[in-house]
Amino acid sequence: MAENKTIKTALVSVYHKDGLEELLAELHAGGVKFLSTGGTQKFIESLGYECQTVESVTTYPSILGGRVKTLHPKVFGGILARRDNEGDQQQMKEYDIPEIDLVVVDLYPFEDTVASGAAEQDIIEKIDIGGISLIRAAAKNFKDVVIVPSKAEYGILVDILREKGAATSLADRRMLAERAFGVSSHYDTAIHNWFAGK
Repeated sequence: MAENKTIKTALVSVYHKDGLEELLAELHAGGVKFLSTGGTQKFIESLGYECQTVESVTTYPSILGGRVKTLHPKVFGGILARRDNEGDQQQMKEYDIPEIDLVVVDLYPFEDTVASGAAEQDIIEKIDIGGISLIRAAAKNFKDVVIVPSKAEYGILVDILREKGAATSLADRRMLAERAFGVSSHYDTAIHNWFAGK
């Protein structure tokens, strides 16, 4: 298993676009291809970068009012497949699943929505499902995949890219995975506290 991994394809699905421009520029300079949905895809294209739609990979549109966009075996298979596992690699070929080397996520602002005094239904719609699942999948497979779990980590990856080009070390990926589980833990705790009336 190679410790250093080249980033070839990045799935970018973020709520906050601020700070993303610098990261996208570094990735583009490194020859990384972009894959995205909805508003993020439009933002990437507005900067002049090509961006493949997730829908073109999954052959499904965004459905249920945007509740289901990335939740699909072709997306999660591309993230979770072990690059050194022959069985995984055979199934990738069999089902035409593309490798995804980097996942950049910024979750729906659940806590901000609660703090704003929004109605219950609006708060519930800000419980991120796809994003949190992407974070967990990419962090689980940190041996092969880089996870940027919130806008707070955009700059961390920018620094790595400037130092190494479009590549990361195992230590880089493990550090970002640790941060990712911190983000998901905090997010789920906030949701739990809201349901518990705290």
